[in-house]
Amino acid sequence: MEQHRQRPPNDGPRRGMPPQRPRGARQPPPSQGSRAADAPLASSAPMPAQARPRPGGARAGGGGGRGGVAGAGRAGRARAAAPGASAGPRLPNPRLTGLGSGLFCAVAMFLLGCLDQLLFGASPTVYGVLFLPVCALTALWVRGGDVLSAPVVVPIAFAVGLLPVAEGGGGLLGRMMGLVTGLATQAGWLYGGTLLAAAVVLVRRVRWVRDRRRRGG
Repeated sequence: MEQHRQRPPNDGPRRGMPPQRPRGARQPPPSQGSRAADAPLASSAPMPAQARPRPGGARAGGGGGRGGVAGAGRAGRARAAAPGASAGPRLPNPRLTGLGSGLFCAVAMFLLGCLDQLLFGASPTVYGVLFLPVCALTALWVRGGDVLSAPVVVPIAFAVGLLPVAEGGGGLLGRMMGLVTGLATQAGWLYGGTLLAAAVVLVRRVRWVRDRRRRGG
């Protein structure tokens, strides 16, 4: 009988395959050349979507923050300027002392008396009409501490302004007689202007008392 030939086991490496190392043997550390060769492969690997930095993200965020703050500042300035623009030009609102209000009223009435003599021939009616707004302004422009002095200085200013308007004879005595006659005949305008100043003073006093109570309460 023919015996089949047994081929010895081929433990050698096959062609084209790297030699196999025995189990349990430690692999030598990779050399620097292999690390350098593997580095481009690792860097060329795609990064996950969450880890990719967005181009210009920090600049956009910073610019947006600065733009938001600038926009809020412009809006605030526009709102602050809106009430002033809608209010229009403000009227003069001086605050005169008791002596200052008396001087203002006396000088204003004297100038108006001279103007009445030049333009209207010393008309008592024109002088009385011009006396009313001067009384109102004197009562409005005097400060709160001296507000009660306005009804006192108004009649004195009326007499001072009546000097150019009053008709009299020559000399100082004639001028004084004309002044007394003018005060007697124009008493209605004198009382009307004094009452107007007193009414304005009374309204201001009441408002001042109310404001003081609100602040105290």
